[in-house]
Amino acid sequence: MDFSLTEEHIMIREAARDFAQTELLPGVIERDNAQTFPEEIVRKMGELGFLGIMVDPKYGGSGMDAISYVLIMEELSKIDASASVMVSVNNSLVCYGLEAYGSEEQKQKYLTKLATGQCIGAFCLSEPEAGSDATSQATTAIDKGDHYVINGTKNWITNGGRAEVYLVIAQTDREKGHRGINAFIVEKGMEGFDIGPKEDKLGIRGSDTHTLQFNDVKVPKENRIGEDGFGFKFAMKTLSGGRIGIAAQALGIASGAYELALKYSKERKAFGTEICNHQAIAFKLADMYTEVEAARMLVMKAAWDKDQGNNYDMSSAMAKLYASKVAMEQSVEAVQIHGGNGFVKEYHVERLMRDAKITQIYEGTSEIQKIVISRGVIKG
Repeated sequence: MDFSLTEEHIMIREAARDFAQTELLPGVIERDNAQTFPEEIVRKMGELGFLGIMVDPKYGGSGMDAISYVLIMEELSKIDASASVMVSVNNSLVCYGLEAYGSEEQKQKYLTKLATGQCIGAFCLSEPEAGSDATSQATTAIDKGDHYVINGTKNWITNGGRAEVYLVIAQTDREKGHRGINAFIVEKGMEGFDIGPKEDKLGIRGSDTHTLQFNDVKVPKENRIGEDGFGFKFAMKTLSGGRIGIAAQALGIASGAYELALKYSKERKAFGTEICNHQAIAFKLADMYTEVEAARMLVMKAAWDKDQGNNYDMSSAMAKLYASKVAMEQSVEAVQIHGGNGFVKEYHVERLMRDAKITQIYEGTSEIQKIVISRGVIKG
């Protein structure tokens, strides 16, 4: 067993940390307040290769491994989870889905632009009545011979208004159940494709979240991903990798909250000494550090499994379940350590606490992760 990072991994982590401090930190509070999408920052992340981290260089990607992806996601998420979720969706769900299951024509047409940041993508699975129950797709895609006609609504879509490429999951044959679901590439601007108002959210307020409407949208047959009926399997396989990204995001929120709490505890004085010298605070810090390290091990194990070609359904579910729990708990503790200052925006921890909650919900709720894990345990 080797728990050390390679020199390359350390360099990648340092580059991501430097970018987060110099590009993400300035203005992060203002972006959160105004719900501003970080357009210029996204362009710079594309130039650095953060939008196609694991994509083969022949398609314009960085060709890095999943460990590198996790390291980048953690550093970005310490500072701005709104920016990091955009990176996660573009990498884990859109680029991965196209590279792993798309045709060569689809890769040349779409993946090359997505991996380099020329455009960004969105993954469209959730609906008003189909979030955790992904088999209950109300959005339909009717086969018309040389094209499909899509009708329906997709909710809570990250990058919903800014994306140019949308991977849309829809029902083609309801009688076949999950085997009647397909995945399609939809382009912004297609007739009948409308983007609703931006959602006003508790956290990750700088991310671009919208409801999407499809009204008789004609999609060419060549825009279907995989064979007929492959859509549900495509969504589940893609989400397994997506959970590694969100687990890394949760880890970043947790470790960012811990670092801020530790720093503050060494500066703030009470009863004649820095508050870190009081056992009540010192023990909080000890628990926080331990929990963050435990989450890091699970996240790294999931990424390692992916890199090794192992089945990572269970390890990614465990990583997301635990890291999101730690993010929520440690961000609350960070606010507590900051006292009254933790309740105001200037000290950043209140934003981390708000951002943490969504990691227990999107790309599979904590309850769904427990279903995945329990099935794996029972099967042995």
